Amino acid sequence: MIVDPAMPVADIATRHPLATRVFSRHGLDFCCGGHEPLAETCVEKSLDLDQLMAELEVELSSGDDTERRWDEATTPELIAHIISAYHEPLREELPRLEFMARKVNRVHGDKDPAMFDGILKTYLAIKADISQHLDVEEQTLFPAILAGSNDGATMQEIEREHEDLGGLLRSLRSFAKDYVVPEEACNTWRGLLVGLEELERATHRHIHLENHVLHPRARLA
Repeated sequence: MIVDPAMPVADIATRHPLATRVFSRHGLDFCCGGHEPLAETCVEKSLDLDQLMAELEVELSSGDDTERRWDEATTPELIAHIISAYHEPLREELPRLEFMARKVNRVHGDKDPAMFDGILKTYLAIKADISQHLDVEEQTLFPAILAGSNDGATMQEIEREHEDLGGLLRSLRSFAKDYVVPEEACNTWRGLLVGLEELERATHRHIHLENHVLHPRARLA
């Protein structure tokens, strides 16, 4: 058995990064939460544990060795990875998604005003939160961690912001109807839904590395 179902979901995600693909498919929280054992989480979510374990077995046996265990990296390596893999792409992707969200709302908003307005307003709130969040991490928190300072107050605030962001992402998914692309969707509408879902997946991985790898390590420093 590759994964012990008695392990917390977040711990499995740390030890087996590819497991996050399975968790994302089934809506299992491995970033802000994930403290409960996998077996208990499946009961709470009415998921078939045996089926989930089979999916994990396939995913983790795929031979894909591109997913590094970042809990085994040095702190400077981990921070550099967070910035290059998540912060820098976000600064490019967020304006692109805003452009598409505004265009889709303008062109198709009359088809379902509640849905399209909800997508746009929630996305703009997410964009504002993330933009401010990245600056605080890069200008305050990361330098403190690299200097060996246990900046507990800033980490707590960052984690509260992670919780808020998780709630916004759940609202966005709800407005976007689980990102299912309708048949009548134009290329921009389709691209927006695909981009928003990938934003959700990447943000979950991003938050997981900070909440469950970087911050616990910094608190022990």
